[in-house]
Amino acid sequence: MKTKTPVQPHYFVPEPLDNARLAHLCGPLDENLRQISAALDVTIFRRGEKFIVSGHNAERAVEILDHFYAIANKIVPIEEVQLALVEQRASMHAGLPLAETPALEGEAPRPAAKPRKVETVPATDIEINSPVLKTRRADLRGRTPHQIRYLRNILEHDISFGVGPAGTGKTYLAVACAVDALERDAVKRIILTRPAVEAGERLGFLPGDMSQKVDPYLRPLYDALYDLLGFDRTQKMFEKQVIEIAPLAYMRGRTLNHAFVILDEAQNTTVEQMKMFLTRIGFGSKAVITGDITQVDLHKSQKSGLVDAIQVLKEVRGIAFSHFNSEDVVRHPLVARIVDAYETAHNHEAEIAPLLKATALKNVRKK
Repeated sequence: MKTKTPVQPHYFVPEPLDNARLAHLCGPLDENLRQISAALDVTIFRRGEKFIVSGHNAERAVEILDHFYAIANKIVPIEEVQLALVEQRASMHAGLPLAETPALEGEAPRPAAKPRKVETVPATDIEINSPVLKTRRADLRGRTPHQIRYLRNILEHDISFGVGPAGTGKTYLAVACAVDALERDAVKRIILTRPAVEAGERLGFLPGDMSQKVDPYLRPLYDALYDLLGFDRTQKMFEKQVIEIAPLAYMRGRTLNHAFVILDEAQNTTVEQMKMFLTRIGFGSKAVITGDITQVDLHKSQKSGLVDAIQVLKEVRGIAFSHFNSEDVVRHPLVARIVDAYETAHNHEAEIAPLLKATALKNVRKK
């Protein structure tokens, strides 16, 4: 009987020892260590200045601890830790050494950590230069290779699709590109839309007129605009109708010229609605369609317009498709692992479904 070879723990002792840096590395109540542990699925035990790391990704975790310690001359916000972990996770899956972590406000640029024994691939295989967008967020950029390619596809194509799980930045990056186009006078207005279909809920039960009923479902788009333009400026643009947010049903019959149009939650469109939306695009316009085909809220008898469009339009020149996975999740590190767990479970169900069906048929025949 074969026994599994135990994974040897790795050790990290910060040099030179600096108690202030050590405190910044660990974070309040060791919160930063918990983030690293969750993101890499490792166990981190600390005794004084000595860290003991266990797990299959222990070596990578030690590299990240060393990297963060080198830049922890001031308090490291938890958001910076999580964003950096997203980039490191993408580098790990690509076989690249640790990515350079952006400097905190007021700091000089940080050098990348000295690479250790990690297999690498040629840098030309991965797009590492993210497009620079003109928005209120100076630090906005693609955090993973898929996000960088998504941004390039939006900038280089008139119609782009972004497909992937929640938290991969599909909507936020699309809105950022729309703001960038508006700031550069490449378009005259921004139009944001999404189908008024939600998980098991009906709009009729909400108070108010149609506009007030739809407003809560468009909140993620408002939040992205407030973050990228500021609250006051966004409100002024709404008043001048430079920015318009509307349910998909209001798009029928319109021709959208010189506009940047974003269709969010496109997995909940029907085939007819998707065709209607795509044929609204006029001269000097760009369209971005985003959605997650694993979270379709339509009736089981209806085919998702996003799934259909991916199949029908895959060979059409001028249309770009960007696909995301759990490696691109820019949220709490556990979100990526949750996405992986669901994907694994669904794949397992798909594998055993034919076996269960065959077993059921045999039982029926025996009876």
